Amino acid sequence: MTIAPTNDLEALAADAARNLETAGADEIVRWAHETFGERFAVTASMADGVLSHVASRAVPGIKVLFLDTGYHFPETIGTRDAIAAAYDIDVETITHPLRVPEHEAEFGQLYKIDADLCCSIRKVWPLDRALRPYDAWAGGVRRAESPTRADTPVVFWDPKRGKVKVNPLATWSDEHVDDYVRRHGILVNPLRQVGYLSIGCEPCTRPVAPGADPRSGRWAGTSKTECGIN
Repeated sequence: MTIAPTNDLEALAADAARNLETAGADEIVRWAHETFGERFAVTASMADGVLSHVASRAVPGIKVLFLDTGYHFPETIGTRDAIAAAYDIDVETITHPLRVPEHEAEFGQLYKIDADLCCSIRKVWPLDRALRPYDAWAGGVRRAESPTRADTPVVFWDPKRGKVKVNPLATWSDEHVDDYVRRHGILVNPLRQVGYLSIGCEPCTRPVAPGADPRSGRWAGTSKTECGIN
């Protein structure tokens, strides 16, 4: 498959953002797969199986990348395994070459000292490496998740990585997600049942009070709101 030059991909992403704004999530995934073929992959945090389920129905057997930072909750790893077994997807787990004990021997508990650097080392850089074979990638970011994500396009040009980023669920409200989970019996990380509404690494994630910003439990007590992936 021949992929267009960077300037053409950037224009393609802009056109897709306009044309797919009101499209269904499955239609957006199919568009990406039809456009990029095997050079398109989905990424999933395994907070739930919504995006994996949508992608499996749109493109059976689609590649789903899961980034294992080494600091995940056991429940998140269990959810990954359950989703991989239940849905027609090909889950590839991305692990860091430096295991957590070696990482902490060199850097200390970096999440306490410099959370931005910790995210860069354990999340951003490994994902960047994993995405090298791909020209486009999808994630589960939604506008309703937080004010910082309110303008998320369904498709856009990711200049940091030189790739097209696809957000099939961008327009979904919390109610839409909840309804989809109920209708399809979607697997959900059990931590959601005890107040963890946005789930990241165990040392940096806390449950949130009812009605609070779902992402307020991430890096609680700091001004940090994003890990740098999106």
